[in-house]
Amino acid sequence: MTTSTESFYTRIQQSALPSYFTEGTAKRQAALQRLAEVGLPTIKSEEYRFTPITKSLEKKLTWEISEQVSSISTIYSLLVNGLDAHLIVLINGRFSKQLSNLKELEKNVIVTTFNEADKQSKEVIQKLLGSVGNSSDAFALLNSAFYQEGIFVHVPKDTVVSKPFLILHINDAQQKQVISHTRLLTVVESGSTVSLIEKSDSVGEHNCFHTFTEEIVVGENATFDYCKIQNDGRAIHQVSNTTISQSDSSKVNTFTLTLNGQLIRNNLSIMIDGEQCESHFNGLYLVKGNTLVDNHTVVDHQKPNSFSNEMYKGIMDENSKGVFNGKIYVRPHAQKTNAFQSNRNILMSESATINTKPQLEIWADDVKCSHGCTTGQLDEEALFYLQARGIPHDAAKAMLLYAFALDVISLVKNETLRNYLDGLITERLHKNF
Repeated sequence: MTTSTESFYTRIQQSALPSYFTEGTAKRQAALQRLAEVGLPTIKSEEYRFTPITKSLEKKLTWEISEQVSSISTIYSLLVNGLDAHLIVLINGRFSKQLSNLKELEKNVIVTTFNEADKQSKEVIQKLLGSVGNSSDAFALLNSAFYQEGIFVHVPKDTVVSKPFLILHINDAQQKQVISHTRLLTVVESGSTVSLIEKSDSVGEHNCFHTFTEEIVVGENATFDYCKIQNDGRAIHQVSNTTISQSDSSKVNTFTLTLNGQLIRNNLSIMIDGEQCESHFNGLYLVKGNTLVDNHTVVDHQKPNSFSNEMYKGIMDENSKGVFNGKIYVRPHAQKTNAFQSNRNILMSESATINTKPQLEIWADDVKCSHGCTTGQLDEEALFYLQARGIPHDAAKAMLLYAFALDVISLVKNETLRNYLDGLITERLHKNF
C-alpha cells in the first residue's frame, strides 16, 4: 500500500464501532478483523485495477463515523414519477420511518429494521445474514462492520406483492461530507412474486461515500424483479454488493441504470442453485464528465437445466471511464445450461475509455454458452443516412443513441418505471424529436 492509503486504512481500523450499532456486534467485529487481513484494494488488486477507489477516497474524504443529522423533510422530487409503491427511505444510512410509507403491505409481508424485528425474524436474519453475500470483497466487509441500518424484507409463501418496493438511499451532504453504509436482506419464499426498485440520490455539494450490501434469497417457483437507478451528484463514491440466490424454477430479472456519480462500483453476483431457473441481467450506463462506472458481474450455474442471459450497454462521453467484467461459471453438474453474455459500448469522444473483459469458465460438456463485447463509435453511414433525409446532426445522433439504449430499457416490465427510465435517458441524450 502507498503511504496515503495506509493512513486511510489505519483510520478505518482504529475507528471504534459506534454505540448506536446495537445489532450483530460479533459479526461486525469479525468483518473488521477480516478487512484487516484482506486490506483495501489498490491498483495492484486484479478486481480493482481499473478503479482506483481507495486512492480517490483518501483524497476526497476524512474517515468519520458519527450520527449525521439531516434537514430533509420532503422527498417528492426524488420519487419515481407516477409509481405507486411501498416506500422505504434511508437518509445518511438511517431508516426514516416518517418519510417511509408501508401502510398497505399484503398480509404477513414483513418489512422491518434488524433492530426492531420480532424474535422469529431475528432468527432468520441471524441465520442468513452474511451467508449469501460476497464476504471477500473489502467494501462488503467494510459494510458488514459499519452498516448503520439493516432492512429485512420477508415475503411469505405464495404471496403476490401487488406494488413494488421503492427503496430511496438519500445522502444529505448539504452541511458536511457523508459516509453511509446500508444493508438489505430479502427473502422471497416459494411461489411468491415481488419487485424491488432501488434509487440513490445525494443532496448538497459535499463529498459522499456510500456502500450498500444486499443479500436476496429467491425460493422455488418465485419471481423477483430488481431495478437499480444511480443518478447521484458528481461528488459521490458508491460501492454496491448485490448477491441473489435462486432455487428451482425461480425467475430473476435485474436492470441497472447508471447516469451520474464520481465513482460507481457495482458488484452483482447470481448463484443459480436450482434447476429450471431463468435469469436475465441487464444494464445501461450513460456517463459523461469525469465519471467512472465499473460493473462486475458473476453468474454461477451450480445446477443443471437453467438459462441465463446478460446484456450490458454503455455510452461514454467526455472524460468518462467505464469498466465491465462479466464472469459466467458453469459447474461440473450444471449440464444442459444455456448462458449468454453481451457487452456493447459506444465511445462519444477521444478521451472516453472502456475496459471490458467477458469471461467463461465451463466445467460441463453439454452446454450452450457464448459471450462477446464490442467497442466503437456511432455508425457514420447510419448518421449520414438520417442527415440526408433532413434530420439535423444532433437529432440524428440522439436517435441512434436512443435506439442503442432502447432494447435494454424495453425489457423493464413495469410500464410506469419504464417510462420514467426512458425520460431520464431522453434528458441525458437531449432527444428532441
